[in-house]
Amino acid sequence: MLLMKIREIAEILDARVVCGEESIDRDINCGFASDLMSDVLTLDSEHLALITGLANMQVVRTAEMADVNCIVFVRNKIVSPEMREVAAENDMVLLECKYSMFNTIGMLFQAGLQPVY
Repeated sequence: MLLMKIREIAEILDARVVCGEESIDRDINCGFASDLMSDVLTLDSEHLALITGLANMQVVRTAEMADVNCIVFVRNKIVSPEMREVAAENDMVLLECKYSMFNTIGMLFQAGLQPVY
């Protein structure tokens, strides 16, 4: 399985690291795209990047419960200071990306990031 660094994900997507810059050399095994946080809670995968267009505290709290340590916010969604604070407490990396979810996952898949299933 091809591993990808969070740094590579940020470079591929021309994404802005808004939290967790000190952890961008972590490995990511796979990606999962969803705006349904209930779907995220069903995942059993380590070193996962969550790609979502939902930008609220529910996303960060769900990622915390699911042990997700990298969240990519698509469609120019902005991370709030509260989201950033909770993410920092949980050692998460948050990225803001300008692309649509469709384009984002296509770019990451083309670069070799594998889906959860």
